[in-house]
Amino acid sequence: FLSLVAEFCCGFFVILILGNFWFLAVLYLLWLYLDWETPSAGGRRSQWVRGWTVWKYFREYFPIHLIKTSELNPNHNYLLGFHPHGVLVAGAFGNFCTDPPFKNLFPGLTPYLHIMPIWFGCPFFREYIMSAGMVSASKESVSHVLNNEGGGHASVIVIGGAEESLNAHPGSLTLNILKRKGFIKMALKHGAHLVPVFSFGENDLFKQVANPKGSWLRNVQERLQKIMGFALPLFHARGVFQYSFGLIPYRQPIHTVVGSPIPVKQNLNPTSEEIDQLHALYLQKLKKLFEDHKSNYGIPAHKSLIFE
Repeated sequence: FLSLVAEFCCGFFVILILGNFWFLAVLYLLWLYLDWETPSAGGRRSQWVRGWTVWKYFREYFPIHLIKTSELNPNHNYLLGFHPHGVLVAGAFGNFCTDPPFKNLFPGLTPYLHIMPIWFGCPFFREYIMSAGMVSASKESVSHVLNNEGGGHASVIVIGGAEESLNAHPGSLTLNILKRKGFIKMALKHGAHLVPVFSFGENDLFKQVANPKGSWLRNVQERLQKIMGFALPLFHARGVFQYSFGLIPYRQPIHTVVGSPIPVKQNLNPTSEEIDQLHALYLQKLKKLFEDHKSNYGIPAHKSLIFE
Protein backbone atom coordinates (compact mmCIF):
# COMPACT_ATOMS: atom_id res chain seq x y z
CA PHE A 1 0.00 0.00 0.00
CA LEU A 2 2.72 2.45 1.00
CA SER A 3 4.72 1.57 -2.10
CA LEU A 4 1.70 2.34 -4.29
CA VAL A 5 1.20 5.68 -2.55
CA ALA A 6 4.91 6.46 -2.98
CA GLU A 7 4.74 5.68 -6.70
CA PHE A 8 1.67 7.91 -7.08
CA CYS A 9 3.41 10.79 -5.27
CA CYS A 10 6.57 10.47 -7.38
CA GLY A 11 4.44 10.30 -10.53
CA PHE A 12 2.58 13.44 -9.50
CA PHE A 13 5.90 15.24 -8.96
CA VAL A 14 7.07 14.23 -12.46
CA ILE A 15 3.83 15.59 -13.92
CA LEU A 16 4.49 18.93 -12.20
CA ILE A 17 7.97 19.08 -13.71
CA LEU A 18 6.88 18.14 -17.24
CA GLY A 19 3.70 20.18 -17.20
CA ASN A 20 3.00 23.86 -16.82
CA PHE A 21 3.46 23.73 -13.05
CA TRP A 22 7.24 23.31 -13.01
CA PHE A 23 7.53 26.36 -10.74
CA LEU A 24 5.57 24.45 -8.06
CA ALA A 25 8.08 21.61 -8.39
CA VAL A 26 10.92 24.10 -7.91
CA LEU A 27 9.27 25.55 -4.81
CA TYR A 28 8.80 22.05 -3.42
CA LEU A 29 12.45 21.18 -4.08
CA LEU A 30 13.41 24.29 -2.10
CA TRP A 31 11.12 23.15 0.71
CA LEU A 32 12.66 19.69 0.54
CA TYR A 33 16.13 21.17 0.93
CA LEU A 34 15.12 23.28 3.93
CA ASP A 35 13.15 20.46 5.56
CA TRP A 36 15.58 17.62 4.82
CA GLU A 37 16.54 16.94 8.46
CA THR A 38 13.00 16.83 9.86
CA PRO A 39 12.62 13.01 9.52
CA SER A 40 15.64 12.67 11.82
CA ALA A 41 14.36 15.27 14.27
CA GLY A 42 11.07 13.75 15.41
CA GLY A 43 9.15 14.17 12.17
CA ARG A 44 5.92 16.13 11.91
CA ARG A 45 3.00 14.01 13.04
CA SER A 46 -0.65 14.93 12.56
CA GLN A 47 -3.30 13.58 14.89
CA TRP A 48 -5.85 14.34 12.18
CA VAL A 49 -4.12 12.07 9.66
CA ARG A 50 -3.53 9.34 12.26
CA GLY A 51 -7.23 9.40 13.08
CA TRP A 52 -8.58 9.06 9.52
CA THR A 53 -11.58 6.73 9.35
CA VAL A 54 -9.89 4.73 6.59
CA TRP A 55 -7.40 3.37 9.14
CA LYS A 56 -10.26 1.95 11.19
CA TYR A 57 -11.34 -0.06 8.15
CA PHE A 58 -7.71 -0.99 7.45
CA ARG A 59 -7.36 -2.46 10.96
CA GLU A 60 -10.71 -4.24 10.71
CA TYR A 61 -9.90 -5.81 7.34
CA PHE A 62 -7.41 -8.35 8.75
CA PRO A 63 -8.29 -7.60 11.65
CA ILE A 64 -5.34 -6.11 13.57
CA HIS A 65 -5.25 -6.32 17.36
CA LEU A 66 -2.82 -4.80 19.87
CA ILE A 67 -2.34 -6.85 23.06
CA LYS A 68 -0.94 -5.35 26.23
CA THR A 69 0.83 -7.64 28.70
CA SER A 70 2.38 -5.08 31.04
CA GLU A 71 2.20 -1.43 32.02
CA LEU A 72 4.68 0.98 30.40
CA ASN A 73 5.39 3.92 32.70
CA PRO A 74 5.20 7.13 30.63
CA ASN A 75 7.96 8.63 32.78
CA HIS A 76 10.45 6.47 30.85
CA ASN A 77 11.48 6.26 27.22
CA TYR A 78 11.23 2.88 25.49
CA LEU A 79 12.70 1.08 22.51
CA LEU A 80 10.21 -1.42 21.13
CA GLY A 81 11.70 -4.19 19.00
CA PHE A 82 9.07 -5.31 16.48
CA HIS A 83 9.15 -8.87 15.06
CA PRO A 84 8.77 -10.19 12.39
CA HIS A 85 9.06 -7.80 9.44
CA GLY A 86 6.70 -9.73 7.18
CA VAL A 87 6.03 -8.34 3.69
CA LEU A 88 3.69 -5.49 4.62
CA VAL A 89 4.65 -4.71 8.24
CA ALA A 90 0.90 -4.28 8.70
CA GLY A 91 0.92 -4.79 12.46
CA ALA A 92 3.51 -2.07 12.99
CA PHE A 93 1.68 0.41 10.78
CA GLY A 94 -1.83 -0.37 12.04
CA ASN A 95 -0.91 -0.25 15.71
CA PHE A 96 1.73 2.48 15.90
CA CYS A 97 0.87 4.83 13.02
CA THR A 98 -2.89 5.07 13.45
CA ASP A 99 -5.04 6.05 16.41
CA PRO A 100 -6.45 5.01 18.79
CA PRO A 101 -4.99 1.48 19.50
CA PHE A 102 -1.68 2.45 21.10
CA LYS A 103 -2.71 5.62 22.88
CA ASN A 104 -5.70 3.88 24.48
CA LEU A 105 -3.60 1.04 25.88
CA PHE A 106 -0.51 3.09 26.74
CA PRO A 107 -1.64 6.63 27.65
CA GLY A 108 1.15 9.16 27.93
CA LEU A 109 3.42 7.39 25.44
CA THR A 110 4.05 8.66 21.90
CA PRO A 111 5.16 5.97 19.40
CA TYR A 112 7.58 6.69 16.54
CA LEU A 113 7.93 4.03 13.85
CA HIS A 114 11.44 4.14 12.37
CA ILE A 115 11.68 3.26 8.68
CA MET A 116 14.42 3.34 6.03
CA PRO A 117 15.66 6.90 5.32
CA ILE A 118 15.25 6.32 1.56
CA TRP A 119 11.46 6.72 1.87
CA PHE A 120 11.88 10.34 3.00
CA GLY A 121 13.45 11.24 -0.33
CA CYS A 122 10.16 10.64 -2.15
CA PRO A 123 8.40 13.96 -2.90
CA PHE A 124 5.07 14.51 -1.11
CA PHE A 125 5.07 10.92 0.18
CA ARG A 126 7.53 11.97 2.89
CA GLU A 127 5.00 14.49 4.18
CA TYR A 128 2.36 11.81 4.49
CA ILE A 129 4.49 9.24 6.30
CA MET A 130 5.78 11.86 8.74
CA SER A 131 2.21 12.91 9.48
CA ALA A 132 1.47 9.29 10.43
CA GLY A 133 4.30 9.30 12.98
CA MET A 134 7.04 7.66 10.92
CA VAL A 135 10.61 8.89 11.23
CA SER A 136 13.99 7.89 9.88
CA ALA A 137 15.74 4.76 11.14
CA SER A 138 19.07 6.60 11.32
CA LYS A 139 21.07 6.74 14.56
CA GLU A 140 20.43 10.47 14.78
CA SER A 141 16.68 9.92 14.55
CA VAL A 142 16.57 7.20 17.19
CA SER A 143 18.74 9.34 19.49
CA HIS A 144 16.40 12.31 19.02
CA VAL A 145 13.37 10.26 20.06
CA LEU A 146 15.03 8.53 23.02
CA ASN A 147 16.69 11.71 24.28
CA ASN A 148 13.40 13.12 25.57
CA GLU A 149 14.18 14.15 29.15
CA GLY A 150 10.65 13.86 30.43
CA GLY A 151 10.14 10.35 29.07
CA GLY A 152 7.00 9.37 27.22
CA HIS A 153 8.63 8.49 23.90
CA ALA A 154 8.68 5.04 22.31
CA SER A 155 10.93 4.19 19.37
CA VAL A 156 9.49 1.29 17.37
CA ILE A 157 12.15 -0.49 15.31
CA VAL A 158 11.53 -3.46 13.02
CA ILE A 159 14.70 -5.27 14.07
CA GLY A 160 14.94 -7.74 11.18
CA GLY A 161 14.81 -4.98 8.60
CA ALA A 162 14.25 -5.43 4.90
CA GLU A 163 16.40 -8.57 4.84
CA GLU A 164 13.90 -10.38 7.05
CA SER A 165 11.08 -9.80 4.57
CA LEU A 166 12.70 -12.46 2.36
CA ASN A 167 11.82 -14.99 5.09
CA ALA A 168 8.18 -13.89 5.19
CA HIS A 169 6.51 -17.15 4.21
CA PRO A 170 3.29 -18.33 5.89
CA GLY A 171 4.20 -20.15 9.07
CA SER A 172 7.81 -18.92 9.04
CA LEU A 173 9.31 -18.18 12.45
CA THR A 174 12.82 -17.20 11.36
CA LEU A 175 14.09 -13.85 12.67
CA ASN A 176 17.21 -12.00 11.52
CA ILE A 177 18.48 -10.82 14.87
CA LEU A 178 21.70 -12.54 16.02
CA LYS A 179 23.96 -9.96 14.35
CA ARG A 180 21.66 -7.00 14.93
CA LYS A 181 22.88 -5.28 18.08
CA GLY A 182 22.75 -1.61 17.15
CA PHE A 183 19.37 -1.19 18.85
CA ILE A 184 20.84 -2.65 22.04
CA LYS A 185 23.64 -0.09 21.98
CA MET A 186 21.16 2.75 21.44
CA ALA A 187 19.03 1.56 24.37
CA LEU A 188 22.09 1.49 26.63
CA LYS A 189 23.34 4.91 25.54
CA HIS A 190 19.99 6.53 26.31
CA GLY A 191 18.82 4.35 29.19
CA ALA A 192 15.71 3.42 27.20
CA HIS A 193 13.88 0.35 28.48
CA LEU A 194 13.71 -2.47 25.93
CA VAL A 195 10.35 -4.00 25.04
CA PRO A 196 10.06 -7.08 22.79
CA VAL A 197 7.02 -7.08 20.49
CA PHE A 198 5.87 -10.09 18.49
CA SER A 199 3.20 -9.79 15.81
CA PHE A 200 1.45 -13.14 15.33
CA GLY A 201 0.10 -13.59 11.80
CA GLU A 202 2.42 -11.00 10.21
CA ASN A 203 3.95 -13.59 7.86
CA ASP A 204 0.59 -15.03 6.78
CA LEU A 205 -0.68 -12.11 4.69
CA PHE A 206 1.03 -13.10 1.44
CA LYS A 207 2.44 -16.15 -0.29
CA GLN A 208 6.00 -15.62 -1.42
CA VAL A 209 7.77 -17.38 -4.27
CA ALA A 210 10.04 -20.10 -2.87
CA ASN A 211 13.48 -18.56 -2.26
CA PRO A 212 15.48 -20.88 0.04
CA LYS A 213 18.94 -19.71 1.05
CA GLY A 214 21.46 -20.57 -1.63
CA SER A 215 18.92 -20.51 -4.45
CA TRP A 216 19.55 -18.25 -7.44
CA LEU A 217 16.48 -16.15 -6.59
CA ARG A 218 17.58 -15.59 -3.00
CA ASN A 219 21.11 -14.69 -4.15
CA VAL A 220 19.71 -12.10 -6.56
CA GLN A 221 17.35 -10.69 -3.92
CA GLU A 222 20.12 -10.40 -1.33
CA ARG A 223 22.45 -8.73 -3.82
CA LEU A 224 19.77 -6.20 -4.82
CA GLN A 225 18.98 -5.58 -1.16
CA LYS A 226 22.60 -4.67 -0.46
CA ILE A 227 22.71 -2.33 -3.46
CA MET A 228 19.34 -0.58 -3.04
CA GLY A 229 18.88 -0.80 0.73
CA PHE A 230 15.50 -2.53 0.52
CA ALA A 231 14.42 -6.05 -0.38
CA LEU A 232 12.26 -7.19 -3.30
CA PRO A 233 10.24 -10.22 -2.19
CA LEU A 234 8.17 -11.82 -4.98
CA PHE A 235 4.74 -12.31 -3.47
CA HIS A 236 1.04 -12.59 -4.24
CA ALA A 237 -2.20 -12.94 -2.32
CA ARG A 238 -5.82 -12.37 -3.39
CA GLY A 239 -7.61 -10.11 -5.85
CA VAL A 240 -10.51 -7.73 -5.32
CA PHE A 241 -13.26 -10.13 -6.38
CA GLN A 242 -11.47 -13.49 -6.26
CA TYR A 243 -9.18 -15.26 -3.81
CA SER A 244 -6.78 -17.09 -6.14
CA PHE A 245 -4.35 -14.36 -7.22
CA GLY A 246 -3.67 -10.66 -6.64
CA LEU A 247 -1.73 -8.19 -4.53
CA ILE A 248 -4.35 -7.54 -1.84
CA PRO A 249 -3.25 -9.23 1.40
CA TYR A 250 -5.23 -12.17 2.70
CA ARG A 251 -7.66 -11.51 5.54
CA GLN A 252 -5.62 -13.14 8.27
CA PRO A 253 -5.83 -11.86 11.86
CA ILE A 254 -2.78 -10.09 13.26
CA HIS A 255 -2.19 -10.04 17.00
CA THR A 256 0.63 -7.73 17.99
CA VAL A 257 1.69 -8.61 21.53
CA VAL A 258 3.67 -6.00 23.48
CA GLY A 259 5.85 -7.67 26.10
CA SER A 260 7.12 -6.54 29.48
CA PRO A 261 9.87 -3.89 29.60
CA ILE A 262 13.48 -4.83 30.28
CA PRO A 263 14.92 -2.10 32.55
CA VAL A 264 18.05 -0.54 31.07
CA LYS A 265 20.47 1.66 33.00
CA GLN A 266 22.07 4.43 30.96
CA ASN A 267 25.62 3.68 29.84
CA LEU A 268 27.14 6.21 27.46
CA ASN A 269 30.05 3.97 26.52
CA PRO A 270 28.91 0.33 26.72
CA THR A 271 31.47 -2.37 26.11
CA SER A 272 30.98 -5.21 23.64
CA GLU A 273 30.46 -7.57 26.55
CA GLU A 274 27.72 -5.38 28.04
CA ILE A 275 25.99 -5.13 24.66
CA ASP A 276 26.19 -8.90 24.16
CA GLN A 277 24.83 -9.54 27.65
CA LEU A 278 21.78 -7.29 27.14
CA HIS A 279 21.27 -8.71 23.66
CA ALA A 280 21.18 -12.24 25.08
CA LEU A 281 18.65 -11.14 27.72
CA TYR A 282 16.50 -9.54 25.02
CA LEU A 283 16.49 -12.76 22.99
CA GLN A 284 15.51 -14.69 26.09
CA LYS A 285 12.59 -12.34 26.83
CA LEU A 286 11.48 -12.35 23.18
CA LYS A 287 11.46 -16.13 23.09
CA LYS A 288 9.50 -16.27 26.35
CA LEU A 289 6.95 -13.77 25.00
CA PHE A 290 6.45 -15.98 21.94
CA GLU A 291 6.20 -19.21 23.94
CA ASP A 292 3.74 -17.72 26.44
CA HIS A 293 1.32 -16.60 23.72
CA LYS A 294 1.78 -18.92 20.73
CA SER A 295 -0.98 -21.32 21.78
CA ASN A 296 -3.47 -18.42 21.72
CA TYR A 297 -2.82 -17.75 18.04
CA GLY A 298 -2.67 -21.18 16.44
CA ILE A 299 1.06 -21.89 16.63
CA PRO A 300 1.70 -25.63 17.22
CA ALA A 301 3.36 -26.49 20.53
CA HIS A 302 6.40 -28.03 18.83
CA LYS A 303 7.24 -24.84 16.88
CA SER A 304 9.65 -22.23 18.23
CA LEU A 305 11.43 -19.11 17.04
CA ILE A 306 14.55 -19.53 14.93
CA PHE A 307 17.22 -16.85 15.41
CA GLU A 308 19.65 -16.18 12.56
